[in-house]
Amino acid sequence: MIAWTEKYRPETLSDIIGNDKAVTELKKWAENWGIDKKTAILYGPPGIGKTSAAYALANDMAWETIELNASEQRTAAIIQKIAGSAAQTGTFLGGASGRRLIILDEADNIYGDVDQGGVKAITELIKKTHQPIVLIANEYYDMSKTLRGLCKPIQFRGVQSRSIIPLLLRICHDEGIDCDDEAIELIGTRAGDVRSAINDLQAIAQGRKKIHIEDVVTGIRDTKESIFNVMKEIFKGSDPKRALYASYALDENPEDFIHWIDENLPQEYKGEELAKGFEFLSRSDVFLGRVRRRQNYGLWKYAGEMMTCGVQAARSKKHHGYVSYKSPTIWRKMGQSKSVRAVRDSIATKIGKHCHVSQRYARSELIPFLKMIFKKKESAIGISAMMDLNQNEIAFLLGTNSNIQSIHDAAQKRIMQATEHSVETFWGF
Repeated sequence: MIAWTEKYRPETLSDIIGNDKAVTELKKWAENWGIDKKTAILYGPPGIGKTSAAYALANDMAWETIELNASEQRTAAIIQKIAGSAAQTGTFLGGASGRRLIILDEADNIYGDVDQGGVKAITELIKKTHQPIVLIANEYYDMSKTLRGLCKPIQFRGVQSRSIIPLLLRICHDEGIDCDDEAIELIGTRAGDVRSAINDLQAIAQGRKKIHIEDVVTGIRDTKESIFNVMKEIFKGSDPKRALYASYALDENPEDFIHWIDENLPQEYKGEELAKGFEFLSRSDVFLGRVRRRQNYGLWKYAGEMMTCGVQAARSKKHHGYVSYKSPTIWRKMGQSKSVRAVRDSIATKIGKHCHVSQRYARSELIPFLKMIFKKKESAIGISAMMDLNQNEIAFLLGTNSNIQSIHDAAQKRIMQATEHSVETFWGF
């Protein structure tokens, strides 16, 4: 199955959305290549179209491309072998332009023993190149000052949802999927970037020809949205829809987020407001119990509405003044937040080794996919066996403590069967 991010990758710079200024600068740099800087740095948050813009540029200019990405070792020797030779010679096809665009992705992430000598090699490459080079980076100032001084910086900014939503609608049309307006709006606003929005849409659309809002709310993405800002939106805001959508952007499922509301509700509300707030929170807990019993994650929608819109509606007047929100007491006792990060990073490491991608990419892009896939028990068992996940890792991907043991046991059984089969094959049994 082809990823929609590849299927709908922009073919020309005119297809890049939300970064007109950056696209104009990039096109001008390419048209005047060799007059000023021979290398450009495209930098900005992940998932907003930097790499796509580089390939679209090559297509517009009829340039060949060669890419060295972060999933490969980038030692001085490898950079010189792959990119260095490309920079010194013409194209394989001998096209009219005689140009080849060299693309180095995650250029701000070259470090450690694996990439030893890589930065120096890139610096030398830029100085000697006879071909255009584009470096892709998330953090401009994480790159060396010397390297930055040799390149033309072109900043790509985050893409607003009003630009993402039309693209999602076009993809739905091309794929023959009917998507509710509210659902497509939620996907576009929650994802935070173009790539994540397309990935979310594809994950949610699997096996469906119609997407409703309840199909969307169970997908949770890791974003920079602060949980404290979300609570401020609930307790002090006046727009219930905004509070609800803000909660979707958190890397917290409703079963965890309810503890944050429970802990801080008495900090904000008193008397009748507090009683009404806990009443809505208790209704939310009822829905969460049904989710656990029935494995019907569509009910998360109602739980989320009760703990955000409901708790906000319990307030009779607007509250002002600063309140220091606290993390759930029960989590502090258990050290949960630290252990959750450790489990998440452990999963990302296993994914990275299996898929040959960086831990950062696995954590931000692939773990959300696995959370969606883990809703089907058979898929959860297969992936757990393939990556030899332990019970804590399975629980993290499930988002619940239900069915952990049965999935783990079934996965271990498959591993044993595969091992026995390998032994029998080796000895010719």
